[in-house]
Amino acid sequence: MATIKDVALQAGVSVTTVSHALNGTRFVSEDAKARIEAAVAALSYVPSAIARSLKHNSTRTLGMMIPSNSNPYFAEIIRGVESQCFNAGYNLVLCNSDNDPDKQASHLRVLAERRIDGLILVASGAESALASQLEALNLPLVLVDRNIAGLDCDLVQVDHAAGSKMATEHLISLGHRNIACISGPAGLSPSSERRAGWKQALADASIARREGDVARGDFTSRGGFLAMQTLLARKDPPTAVFVCNDVMAIGAISAIHHAGLRVPDDISIVGFDDIELAAYTIPPLTTIAQPKAAIGTGTAELLLERLTGSRTQTRQLILQPELVVRQSTAPLTQA
Repeated sequence: MATIKDVALQAGVSVTTVSHALNGTRFVSEDAKARIEAAVAALSYVPSAIARSLKHNSTRTLGMMIPSNSNPYFAEIIRGVESQCFNAGYNLVLCNSDNDPDKQASHLRVLAERRIDGLILVASGAESALASQLEALNLPLVLVDRNIAGLDCDLVQVDHAAGSKMATEHLISLGHRNIACISGPAGLSPSSERRAGWKQALADASIARREGDVARGDFTSRGGFLAMQTLLARKDPPTAVFVCNDVMAIGAISAIHHAGLRVPDDISIVGFDDIELAAYTIPPLTTIAQPKAAIGTGTAELLLERLTGSRTQTRQLILQPELVVRQSTAPLTQA
């Protein structure tokens, strides 16, 4: 691979002159420029991004960490983030933590070593050590989907509690009163906030919650399948279930079919996220739609504002969800 020294030798100029010509940092004669350009083309010379980053203290590279690249919800957000970053002249390095706080910590160290200019994080776990590690990075940071206690930084998320309350109220309006919840993992703010919205809707309708009406999943289809099996094993199975994300809802529908029951004839299901696949499940899934394109573009815009210095104050962008009614919910049929 050709170096800047090779270019200078072939063009018959100094390394400094090549640098000034390529970066436009000082006057270089037209004759010298022409010889340098010819040498660059002949040698297929590519300037070192590392060297440029050391000189300009910027790599034009951003990092993004997500808990699971197998969840379509995150893929749809990444699309919006990457598009905005590309248009602004930044590259995006994507890391997947696999919902493992230790792996997440390791990836954060690697991103710091790569001298990224800023970070977008969908956190795995809520350990206090994570907040300390992020503060030590001293990088512009935007949190997505979930907050981290004790960390003062930009945040973009949907109103989780409002969305889950909306989902539960929809089921109540259909006559259901035995409404269970498949929650997400413990320790994650979206799990607790979505569960809180479900509880609030039941309380507002004077519906008493029952023992065992919450089954915990892990935001995967398998987790939703197993949690639904737990609910079906109850003495008095629910007639409707609010599931805290669409991927688990797809697993829950599979478990219901596996048990010889039907959705929504026997059990109504509402998910959360409105991933693209939700409209094509059997039956199509009623769900709470997150504005994923707005989350992605809004996240990138907040980070770019920090990088350009156009804003120094912390911002929280809280977006509103919407109920999308499809065929996985129906009025309660009395036996």
